[in-house]
Amino acid sequence: MSQNLKKEIGFYGLTMIAVGACIGSGVFLTPSDIAFQLGDGKWVITAWLIGGIVALTGALTFAELGALFPEAGGVYAYLQKGFGKMTAFLYGWSILTVITSGAIAALSLAFARYVSAVIPLSNTAVLVTAASALIAVTLINVFGVKMGELFSSIFTSFKLIGIAAVVVIGIFLGSQLEGNVSSMQGAFDVPGSAMAIALIGVLWSYGGWHHASYLSAEVKNAQKVVPKAMILGAVIVTLTYVLVNLAYMSLLTISEMRVSQAVAADALDKVIPIGAILIAILIAVSTFGTAGIYTLSAPRIYFAMGRDGTFFPWLAKIHPKFGTPMNAILLQSGWALILLFFWGTFEKLITYVVFMDWIFMTFGAISLFVFRRRGIRKANTYRTIGYPLTPIIFIGISSWFIIYTIIGRPVQAIAGLILLAIGIPVYLFFKSQNK
Repeated sequence: MSQNLKKEIGFYGLTMIAVGACIGSGVFLTPSDIAFQLGDGKWVITAWLIGGIVALTGALTFAELGALFPEAGGVYAYLQKGFGKMTAFLYGWSILTVITSGAIAALSLAFARYVSAVIPLSNTAVLVTAASALIAVTLINVFGVKMGELFSSIFTSFKLIGIAAVVVIGIFLGSQLEGNVSSMQGAFDVPGSAMAIALIGVLWSYGGWHHASYLSAEVKNAQKVVPKAMILGAVIVTLTYVLVNLAYMSLLTISEMRVSQAVAADALDKVIPIGAILIAILIAVSTFGTAGIYTLSAPRIYFAMGRDGTFFPWLAKIHPKFGTPMNAILLQSGWALILLFFWGTFEKLITYVVFMDWIFMTFGAISLFVFRRRGIRKANTYRTIGYPLTPIIFIGISSWFIIYTIIGRPVQAIAGLILLAIGIPVYLFFKSQNK
């Protein structure tokens, strides 16, 4: 196939994509569940710091992979070159059927629910609003990667400003922080299983910085820009999450956080009468922006799969006017719409999404050792700082999390693995067709 994607994304836009892909609904919705699992302020902050370590070591690791292979699909390309076409296909299959399509559906529904908190909507109207939001971000990204980049930059900038306001209000007007983190009672008896279950919400919140790699083929000077954007994105997200959780704990006790259904709104309500409305608007902006980024980034994987002959060949077609993989975008959004109307609860969904995503992220990090062993490198490109310790830390924490998820959430983990297994005959079918 001779068509190529247009190189129109710059450093700031790609960094905002890395940041915006992480900061969606997680940091507003999951802290109460994390507090419920851990029950101690020190462990809550520890969980978010562990997530930050995972994100930073992952970004440092994947930055070298991005410099080596600045191609459409990012992680898909690393897995294909490191472990073969079947592994890469199963990643793309999981991204389409569960990980990203499911996340887009979850984000669209979260957007609609928080719009309903400002403008009351019926249950039917909430679904219609969610579907309309999904269609809107689809159209934006079909009309050109530059428009998608501009959209993500604007919405990510707005959400960072809003979160900064929450941090300032919480830390300067709250008085609960010292009490939440000073008591040592029960601070060292949290079992590994409780921390691993808490990390489901944490890693759901941190997941997304690697979406910058999916767009590598459309980035100007990708070998240098992609690594920088992923690393800076992970740093910004880590600082943001730790600070915003300190703000929550400045305004609420751990007991209040554990039972809260909307921890960000409850925290701000303590000091601002319209705090719940302001948080609802912030979450709506945040989730809408992140849904747009996921709609922009992941279709590049299906585009690469179609180009490589492991999936429908029409996915590799580029729109002659807009220069975007329109078919791949429409396939993902169509499946996300189906999930939107037929899935289960938000909590069950994110367990599927996070478990499956981190299996492949772990394999992606392992591929760096494969390429180093093969002696693959390019002159004057980024090399992972702290190698081999940096990728080992990422792989170790990720593997521990995966194992404990299987133990603590076996139903969702097994369902995810079954779906993965279904992808094997699908791959074999397309392989036979391609022959």
